[in-house]
Amino acid sequence: MVVRVKTGIPGFDDLIAGGFLPGSAVMISGPTGSGKSIFGLQFLYYGASSLGEPGIFVTLESRPNEVRAAAQSFNWDVSTLEKKGLFIIVDAASNKAGLPTSEKHALRRGFDTTALAEEIYNIVAESGARRLVLDSLSGLGIRFSEPSEVRTEVFRITSFLNELNLTSLLISDAGIHTPQSRAGVEQYVTQGLVLLRIHDDGPSLRRSLLVWKMRHTRHDLRWHQLHIDQDGLHVGAPIDS
Repeated sequence: MVVRVKTGIPGFDDLIAGGFLPGSAVMISGPTGSGKSIFGLQFLYYGASSLGEPGIFVTLESRPNEVRAAAQSFNWDVSTLEKKGLFIIVDAASNKAGLPTSEKHALRRGFDTTALAEEIYNIVAESGARRLVLDSLSGLGIRFSEPSEVRTEVFRITSFLNELNLTSLLISDAGIHTPQSRAGVEQYVTQGLVLLRIHDDGPSLRRSLLVWKMRHTRHDLRWHQLHIDQDGLHVGAPIDS
């Protein structure tokens, strides 16, 4: 029996037979504000704080202190976990913005997928990390003019992460009414795809979640309510069509 990788997101693991398959790469796709970065942070924080599993958060857009602040807003003390070597932030954003960085782990020679792979490889060798979040693919996509180029690079990254046996979440931006990624890579390069959606057809915004695909896993096929509170994300009841 395969031991599943639990996310720590209440209500979600029940949708995917108890958790992700170890070593799989899963895309989390949705519009701004849908909760996809929180999903990634919660996944890493749970692994580090509850299971003692080191995790890597690769930030391609936000500065590391913004990541820490986002986690702290849910009382997730990632700074303490960093000191213990259980939560590792890779700053791939500062160099792209032409800004200096004092982070221990950063891409300082310019951004490219080879440099990123080298940094991840070294961290895994040093820490034994088994979870990774890459936030987000749009930070990678701006380097390329054609979707086919993005697919090629994302395929390279996911293949590399699979080889390292990292259970990885790739965060991807999407339009508010088309929750699949603008890059169009979901169907080709990942073992799983989770769609997040924002409903703006009522007096207030509502969020929902759907497991679009999860390879080698019997999964729920319905949209579910998705809530964000002081403890993070939790998945609610199915949404009636």
